Amino acid sequence: MEIQDFIATFCDLLEETDPAVVTVDTKFKELGEWSSLLALSLMAMVAEEYDVELKGDDIRSAITIQDLYNLVKSKLS
Repeated sequence: MEIQDFIATFCDLLEETDPAVVTVDTKFKELGEWSSLLALSLMAMVAEEYDVELKGDDIRSAITIQDLYNLVKSKLS
């Protein structure tokens, strides 16, 4: 799993945010379109793409895209 692939897959969930502005340092919860529905979509995407289960606490503890990536990577079997 590469970080750029993870960012691209994350950006697929976004409708209003330009993918060009999303980087490893992006504070994803500060994106204008971030919502609980997007959090659920993120959890579903990670489960489908990486076979990793994220919990609400995981997302709450992450701040940046890099944090999310590190979390998913740490849970890969």
